[in-house]
Amino acid sequence: MNKIKLGLCQLKVGYDKEKNISKAVDMIKTSSENNADIVILPEMFNCPFQNQEFIEFAEEETNSKSLDAISKIANDENIYVLGGSIPEKDSETGKIYNSSYLFDDNGKIIAKHKKVHLFDVNIPGKLHSNESDVITPGDKFTVADTKFGKIGIALCYDIRFPELARLMTLNGAKILFYPGAFNFVTGPAHWELLFRTRAVDNQVFCVGVSPAVNENLKYHAYGHSIVVDPWGTILAQADHDEKLFFQEIDLDKVDTIRKEVPTLKNRRNDFYEVIFKKN
Repeated sequence: MNKIKLGLCQLKVGYDKEKNISKAVDMIKTSSENNADIVILPEMFNCPFQNQEFIEFAEEETNSKSLDAISKIANDENIYVLGGSIPEKDSETGKIYNSSYLFDDNGKIIAKHKKVHLFDVNIPGKLHSNESDVITPGDKFTVADTKFGKIGIALCYDIRFPELARLMTLNGAKILFYPGAFNFVTGPAHWELLFRTRAVDNQVFCVGVSPAVNENLKYHAYGHSIVVDPWGTILAQADHDEKLFFQEIDLDKVDTIRKEVPTLKNRRNDFYEVIFKKN
C-alpha cells in the first residue's frame, strides 16, 4: 500500500489579508494534528478573486507575508503544503502572475506553477471575466518530485485543457492538483465533470481545492473541493461552506487501473505527439 492523507482547506477568503493567512495557518496546523501528509490551499487564498484585488494584494516572492507564513508552518509542523496560489509580482518587470508554490516538510519551496491559461470568458447575462487584464500567463507545466512521488500542479482554468494534464502525466505525475475558484455559473455545470474527466483521461488522482462561498465578495467561488480517483470515482467533495476535510488515497491504485485498462500504453504515438516544455 502506498497511502497519502490529504488535507483540503476550503477557506472563506475575504478582504482582510492577515485574517486569510491566519485561517490558512490554522487549517494547516489542524491538518498536521490529524496526520495529513499534504495540505492544499485554494487558488488566491490570501485575497478575493477580483482583478483589482490581485493588484492590491500582490506580493514579491522574496518579500511575501503569505509565503513566509506558509513556509514557517510547513517547517514547524513538518508537513508538505501546496499553497493554493497568490498574486505574485515580479520584482524586475512588475508583471503579476497567478502563482502556486509547493513547500516541502522543511518549509522549502520545491516547485512553482504560474497559471498558464487565464480565465477570459464572456457568457452574456451571466459571467464576464478578463483575468488577463491584470495577470500575465505562465508558459511551462509543473511536475514536482516529492517523497511521495511525482505530483502535477496547475490552477483552475488550466483543468479545461487536456494537453496540460497529459504533459504532467507523461512526466510521471500520479496526482494532479488544481487549486481553483470556479463560480456559480461554471461550477454546477463543469467542476465535477472536469475533475472526473481529467482523472479518467490520465488514470491519476485529481484534486481540486476552492475557496468557500463568500456572499460579501463580488465574485462568488463555488466551493465543492473534490478528490477523484483514477477510475473517476469521487472519493470526497465539500459543499459551498468553509470546511477542512481529509481524504486518504492509495497511489498503488494508479498502477492497478493502468494495467487493467492500458489507455496510456495504447496511445498512438505514431499518429500524434505532445511536446514538452517543463519548468
